[in-house]
Amino acid sequence: MDNKELKALVSLLDDEDQEVLGHVEEKIISFGDIIIPFLEEEWENSFNPNVQKRIEDIIHILQFEALKKRLEEWFKSEKQDMLEGMWIIATYQYPDLTLEDLKKQLEQIYYEAWLEFKTDVHPFDQVKILNSVLFSKLKFSANTKNFHAPANSMINTVLETKKGNPISLCVIYMLVAQRLKLPVYGVNLPSLFILTYKSKETQFYINAFNRGLIFSKNDIDNYIAQLKLQPIDIFYQPCSNLDIVRRMFRNLIVSFEKLGDYDKAEEIKILLEIIFSENDPGLSI
Repeated sequence: MDNKELKALVSLLDDEDQEVLGHVEEKIISFGDIIIPFLEEEWENSFNPNVQKRIEDIIHILQFEALKKRLEEWFKSEKQDMLEGMWIIATYQYPDLTLEDLKKQLEQIYYEAWLEFKTDVHPFDQVKILNSVLFSKLKFSANTKNFHAPANSMINTVLETKKGNPISLCVIYMLVAQRLKLPVYGVNLPSLFILTYKSKETQFYINAFNRGLIFSKNDIDNYIAQLKLQPIDIFYQPCSNLDIVRRMFRNLIVSFEKLGDYDKAEEIKILLEIIFSENDPGLSI
């Protein structure tokens, strides 16, 4: 279908007949996300608020379907790359964001850390060097004022503002640390996402939400006891990239619900369901 025919189709979005309107929207959506640039141009050229609103709704449907497909492909991939997972989450709010942009930003952070990094010192000291770069030099910090803001779960926004929640700060920390060949991984602690440095010789923990504070297993024991929970292995050991992406989606659900944006919360639940297998006992949200 050429542009002239597409324009004629879009013009029918002002039709008052709901049946006609439904058929038109269905036909436009059938073209897939390849038609989004054309729709955006039509939105800019339209002076009809009803048509503009319907174009916006169609674009959102197309972008959401594309997002679901990307997420499903990521879930089925063998690697389940961490940065790609964070990028997919961010495209829910920022559909034009590219993975390449994120890679460039993280590469610059890695370079800043690499300039000061030392391979011949104790792991504690290596972590302290990384802490200095991230939290003193680059000024990353906890977003305590707007803790539940959805932006805290969008890695591009966190990289821009230097403020995030525990999981987003941990992800950035982990990606840079692993680029420096440090065995740093995420840990699914209740109510607080943390990191662990785990090698054959040593294991300790890092709180990226508290400027990279280093602490021990005994500290986790005390924390678990305060929460009146039984200690289990997942509170102490590395979790997978998939676990991290799932937890980020859960954070977003809470964020949107606290804002009263229940439509977005329901869409995030749909995305979360995609990254569970049928036999996965953790499907409940």
